Amino acid sequence: MKPPIFIRPLTDDERRQLEADRRTADASRVRRAQIVLASAQKLSPKPIAQLVGCSVQTIRNVIHAFNTRGMAGLEKQSTRPKTVAPVLDAAHCDCLQHILHQSPRTYDKPTGVWTLALAAEVCYEQGVTHSSGFSGSEVQPRTDSLPKSGFAG
Repeated sequence: MKPPIFIRPLTDDERRQLEADRRTADASRVRRAQIVLASAQKLSPKPIAQLVGCSVQTIRNVIHAFNTRGMAGLEKQSTRPKTVAPVLDAAHCDCLQHILHQSPRTYDKPTGVWTLALAAEVCYEQGVTHSSGFSGSEVQPRTDSLPKSGFAG
């Protein structure tokens, strides 16, 4: 069990801003202000989570953000990834396209219709990926070789 975490002492300006945020129309600001003010009253994360209706980890995240960045830590953050890298390079994309433009029966499968799981399985069998399951974080392109099917591009 994690030890209780509390916010640092509030300045008068921070307390005034948090009280004002409790009355704003932005629901996320209201909830964050409630969390910080409840923590200032020495409530631990679990009762705060019950009070505002969110997870204990969310409470801990808000408290940690406030302790490290102050009021700026309570601003709504972007949910977009900071960087995006393609999972497959151009050669592997060409191989995938070649595979999908054929019937699954070409690869000794019992159906003539591609599904995502079947495509992932065939890509693994043909050496395009390192994983036979499909999960965005698990499918990695093979760097040691191109497919065994003799695809020439």
